[in-house]
Amino acid sequence: MKPARLPPMLDAVRAVGVARFVAGDKDASARVAMRDHLAGEAQDWTALLQQGASLEVPAHTNRRIILDLEEYYCAYPRLIVSKGCGARLEIAWEEALFLDEKSKNKGNRNEIDGRFFRAKGDIFLPDGGLSRTFETLWWRAGRYVQVLVQTADEPLIIESLCWRETRYPLEMESSFTASDERLLHVIPIAMRCLQMDAHETYMDCPYYEQLMYVGDTRLEALVTYIVTRDARLPRKALRIFDASRLENGLTQSRYPSRIRQVIPPFSLWWVAMIHDFASWRDDRAFVASMVPGARGVIDGILRYQNDSGLIEALPGWNFTDWVPEWPCGIPPDGDNGVSGIINWHFVLTLRLLAELEDYLDEGELAARWRRLAAQYTARITDHFWDESRGLFADDCAHSCFSEHAQCLAILSGQIDAGRRERIAAGLLADNRLARTTIYFTHYLFETYRILGRIDTLMSRLSLWFELERLGFKTTFEEPEPSRSDCHAWGAHPIYHYFATLLGIRPGAMGFRTVHIAPQLGPLTGASGKLVHPLGEIEVDLAAERNSLRGSIKLPPGLSGTFTHAGRTVELKPGEQSIAQII
Repeated sequence: MKPARLPPMLDAVRAVGVARFVAGDKDASARVAMRDHLAGEAQDWTALLQQGASLEVPAHTNRRIILDLEEYYCAYPRLIVSKGCGARLEIAWEEALFLDEKSKNKGNRNEIDGRFFRAKGDIFLPDGGLSRTFETLWWRAGRYVQVLVQTADEPLIIESLCWRETRYPLEMESSFTASDERLLHVIPIAMRCLQMDAHETYMDCPYYEQLMYVGDTRLEALVTYIVTRDARLPRKALRIFDASRLENGLTQSRYPSRIRQVIPPFSLWWVAMIHDFASWRDDRAFVASMVPGARGVIDGILRYQNDSGLIEALPGWNFTDWVPEWPCGIPPDGDNGVSGIINWHFVLTLRLLAELEDYLDEGELAARWRRLAAQYTARITDHFWDESRGLFADDCAHSCFSEHAQCLAILSGQIDAGRRERIAAGLLADNRLARTTIYFTHYLFETYRILGRIDTLMSRLSLWFELERLGFKTTFEEPEPSRSDCHAWGAHPIYHYFATLLGIRPGAMGFRTVHIAPQLGPLTGASGKLVHPLGEIEVDLAAERNSLRGSIKLPPGLSGTFTHAGRTVELKPGEQSIAQII
């Protein structure tokens, strides 16, 4: 037995929901037809949910009810009934209803008329006794709940139907506002998604796999550092992935899991996760305990160096992003050849590991990783640089090009200024590039930050700006038609509001200092409070042509730097005017 490292999960009864459809149809899979809606009975079902008013279903009656919880929930349903011997109730959950019986198409998530509820649910069989309470053995997830009721010779009295919400007790402790209100509408959607994907572990999605994948978790943890001081869940995730490592040094792609799966790029993102923790939270001893595993990942990848000195055919599923042109999300030549994207990803990881070694005073090892990064950069340039297009190809044949390769090349920090300028031009203007989707767009936004192109970042946020209009309560997995409506890797815009637009980032490992380099782009103003272990970092900015005005306030004990228009100045604890420091 060991002390729990996490707090208890949230356990809160929610009396929520509206009956959107009630009909005498007993076919759970039939198309919803609002012309059959029994509006009077719907009021009774809504009163049951919101006010706890019991209702009676007569004997020999069939009812199909579709409830809209009006928010996404992970919850245990709690049903209390009396009488109804021989009755049957089925309670099923969906994220949204489908446009047809087989495809993934859902359309506007607010709409139910003419659509299909395809999920099967939990079945409860009353025995005719008084006040029988039914609950599920595991929580369910979604926005819509379908209740099927069939009574036999005795009426059924439903005394109560409510939901016990469960999740990690994660709440928004920071705050952000900006002149473009579209940014603000994304925050509750992204935040709700992060909450729904945070339990005893992070999850990719609460409705389907309910598994903690490294690629998803890295972005979820980054947002966690932004919204709360509580780093217990990221810390647990790092430990679990370390425990998942195989004899070849690579982590498993998701863990805990009864089925072994390896995504080598996710092993590399685990190293990035360690770097993130080392940057945003101050626990050098914990970081030191993780870095041997990071070294093992790199050495495991090096086993697959070919005669040209490049990484080739890593074992497992080399998923990178859900790009429609890429089968199973694998980039060109990513499965059994030499992928420029995967090789650039390796170089980026070498840089991050070198910085971790510096943090731990392991100068010799840092030098090794930097030497390897320089060697691989030269080889990648020889094989993948396309002079005619001024871009890095995804494959040695130079037949495929993507935003992904350009992003990773720039993020690696290994590209000279001249070549970076050409890559930037192509990344911003070449519409033939395979485009990043929701997940990998985080790395695209990181690249836009380096290039100072917040205007383009805002343009790419249009996908998130549409979520509210389309009825989404959480961020989705991939461009439409999306399988999952709740994938917290899509919550990363919250990170960029603070770390890119306001420009608040650690100035040194452990967040012992802060570096603030705002980039407002087309915004006329933005402000926010970012939680820090020492207090709150407050930034309030207004843009006037090429200048900024406003103020910065640092908590006691925290100093840093401020960069704007090519000038960097020192910041001290307390409040200071932008006009005074620039």
